[in-house]
Amino acid sequence: MRLELDEARRLTGPNLLWDHPGAILDVLIADIDKNKVVNVWQRWIVKLLAEFGWQQPTTYRLHSEGANLALSAPMDALYCACDLAELAWHCCVTELKSETTPNWQQRLNELRDELAEELNPALISFMDEAHKHGVSCITDDDEVSLGMGKSSQTWPVRAFPELNDIEWQKYRDIPRAFITGTNGKSTSVRLASHIAKAAGYIAGITSTDFIRVGDDIIDMGDYSGPGGARMLLRDPRTEIAFLEVARGGILRRGIPINSVDAALITNVASDHLGQYGINMVEELAETKFVVAKGLNAQGTLVLNADNELVIEQGLKLDQKICWYSTDEYNPLIQSQVKSGGVAVFIRDNHIVYAMGNEEEDIASLEQVPMTLNGAAEHNVQNALGVVGLSKALNLPTEAIRDGLKAFGNNAEDNPGRGNIYDINGIKVLVDFAHNEHSMRAVVKTINQLPAKRKIAMFSHGGDRSDDEIRDLTDAVTELDASLYVVTELEHYLRGREIGEIPKIVEQYLHQKNIPSKHIKHASNALEGAKITMDFAQPGDVVLLFVLTDREQVHEYLTQCSHK
Repeated sequence: MRLELDEARRLTGPNLLWDHPGAILDVLIADIDKNKVVNVWQRWIVKLLAEFGWQQPTTYRLHSEGANLALSAPMDALYCACDLAELAWHCCVTELKSETTPNWQQRLNELRDELAEELNPALISFMDEAHKHGVSCITDDDEVSLGMGKSSQTWPVRAFPELNDIEWQKYRDIPRAFITGTNGKSTSVRLASHIAKAAGYIAGITSTDFIRVGDDIIDMGDYSGPGGARMLLRDPRTEIAFLEVARGGILRRGIPINSVDAALITNVASDHLGQYGINMVEELAETKFVVAKGLNAQGTLVLNADNELVIEQGLKLDQKICWYSTDEYNPLIQSQVKSGGVAVFIRDNHIVYAMGNEEEDIASLEQVPMTLNGAAEHNVQNALGVVGLSKALNLPTEAIRDGLKAFGNNAEDNPGRGNIYDINGIKVLVDFAHNEHSMRAVVKTINQLPAKRKIAMFSHGGDRSDDEIRDLTDAVTELDASLYVVTELEHYLRGREIGEIPKIVEQYLHQKNIPSKHIKHASNALEGAKITMDFAQPGDVVLLFVLTDREQVHEYLTQCSHK
């Protein structure tokens, strides 16, 4: 039988299993009944908790490869909770395998000493008092803060003021929203911040690329989890916040903060399956919808009515929803409007915002550069979602209109997402798309553009299965390109050998009857871009899927355009 502990970690916010902070174990189970394993673990954790002097609830979630086991705990005891849950797992395994039980009494004595060092009852009182006063309190291992943006104040977790000395009334929240989905998250946070800027706000965003306040990038890297949210909301310059929330962050820690004014779910499609017990796309959809747990009482959930997985999850909820669709006659849109609800849709190539019988014409698609006059349907949907989000945050219509018109297809406004370069009669589109859903969307856009010939450069990460690599390659072949340039991703081999993935790709291209003379290889994205541009002629359209070396490719294309 297989009984393996994959990972133990802290949950600091509402999460997929429940709304409590605590500890979670990812365990792999095979050749034994999963329910039996969970029952034995729960029996052990109850026994250990009783001996330890704790009363904490537990929960679990079964999946195809094992289970997630969770133990609730106070925010100042999460490390100890992880150790307790892990100890119960080890006792569970030895019982099921008829092996010698660990000396759990000795381990509990050690944990009592560890807990005494970890506990911070003054912090818990501080957090409770903030809640009573309706003041946002954001905490982590090192710091605790009250309020957001300009009113925010931060102290070390063991050196904050006495409760009687705090002027609770001076701490205020700022407008804030979650943005999640398989694709379109980064574009949406950037567009939303553009609109907020047009409304006169200093907008802050967190994303998988960077964290930014106004025009200042604070740091580069993946800030789509709680750490980025804390940093942004504590920055005194931030007046409105758009928080990109990725699947990994939700599963690792839970949602970044407990209260937002609005949340946008762009879409759900197959990507990054097989991690944290999320093995099916339906489970991924449930994960994305955890952001709905962060909506405050008046909050609005903005949902894509063109995505079946989003629809399936959205119809289960009893929350204020704004549906959006590229089709005015989508049944959900029609039902929403007739019932007096809020919707955003396309009518005669115009973005329309409706609240029951009241309608506003926001902009025509030809006025919104990111949509390429409607050819980029995925960006039409991104624009619709952000319009719904902006309205939910009470941003003025004129600012929404101005932001949509000013947000360009360039690397300054939206780096790596649908960037257009016109180089000596050659149109070049650069995009970060890296899963089947997003790649097919970009290819569909290219196929609607006039072109003498089409040329494509692409690559795949080593964490994809061979079948996934073939499916992704199949998406690119819908271009019917004159040249396919396959690049290596040396820093994302994920255990594969150099040349292994390009070989799988080339074999599949041959299966699709694409001759060798139409296939070239490159060691990296920059070399691949140079090969495509050397081959391209005026009237051609070049599609570059750039997953690494984006800055270098941008500089190269910029230089080409100046020649």
